[in-house]
Amino acid sequence: MVIDDAQVKAEVEAAFRTYEAALTGNDVPVLEALFHDDPRTIRYGAGENLYGMDAIRAFRRARAAAGLERTLSQTVITTYGRDFATAMTLFSRKNAPGRIGRQSQTWVRFPDGWRVVAAHVSLIDG
Repeated sequence: MVIDDAQVKAEVEAAFRTYEAALTGNDVPVLEALFHDDPRTIRYGAGENLYGMDAIRAFRRARAAAGLERTLSQTVITTYGRDFATAMTLFSRKNAPGRIGRQSQTWVRFPDGWRVVAAHVSLIDG
């Protein structure tokens, strides 16, 4: 198995950047499209546990659009073979001083492109 094939890694990095722009811009249709539409897709958030795409959609559609801007640091994207990757990053927000956010995503290549199948967001004290 090839780890971090340059072409595959570039694809996942592009998908990750698209996700980040959609997140901070509250582009709900793009956010929804980047998650695998399946009842087994899971997103653990800072204040919610979402099982399945229906729950993820409901959360995204109800979430306030204010205060989503953030700064990323220590982002690590690793690809395993041609169809599997993880993306880990830390983030900070002006509206959460002294807190460090952590985000992890599991990405899988499907026929329609790279999709998140599992995600976790949490906050800890800085």
